[in-house]
Amino acid sequence: QVQLVESGGGVAQPGGSLTLSCAASGSTYSIYAMSWYRQAPGKGRELVAIMSINGPTNYIDSVRGRFTISRDDAWTTLTLQMHDLKPEDTAVYYCNADGDIGNYRETYWGSGTQVTVSS
Repeated sequence: QVQLVESGGGVAQPGGSLTLSCAASGSTYSIYAMSWYRQAPGKGRELVAIMSINGPTNYIDSVRGRFTISRDDAWTTLTLQMHDLKPEDTAVYYCNADGDIGNYRETYWGSGTQVTVSS
């Protein structure tokens, strides 16, 4: 079992920056990959950025070059550094983790943190 808690959300100006953090606890040794998702009002949840156990990262086109995903070596902290924020980045951002124990994979979610980009 893995517990995920997001923090760092808030209000930013267009063109500004925010850094989100996700604290993982429980069976963190089992984590195989971690991701950030977001859900805007009236929209479905979409993948924003992902990194896997062997290091590769990927981003959706709308955030590429502006957002950076990173983690610590123990998979206990996941960070999303966001720059040049745009109003369309406004959403609830969710931390996701995939755990792997004996070839069994489980998916975990945090409760989300609100990001609002507005003048």
